[in-house]
Amino acid sequence: MKTEVYSWRLSPDLKSDIVREARARHVPVAKLIETAVRDFIGKDESEPSRAEEQARIHAAAAKFIGAISGDDPYRSQRVGELVRERLAQRYGR
Repeated sequence: MKTEVYSWRLSPDLKSDIVREARARHVPVAKLIETAVRDFIGKDESEPSRAEEQARIHAAAAKFIGAISGDDPYRSQRVGELVRERLAQRYGR
């Protein structure tokens, strides 16, 4: 159910173009405008909202939080050294 109202001022030419297009398509002006805005922002009515999409992504990522394991607990402190070693191995420097 639609409960929100939005209004703005348009030029007379744009308004007549909108009304003419709505008549040509045999749809109400409100439906034409809603369709045009949805196309412009790239959102389909059936698509989940951003909040729903973020919740889905977070739930999927939560499975992997804390799951990375390694044998060097100080790896993050030695990152510079490790990168230099790998570069030396790769490029012989």
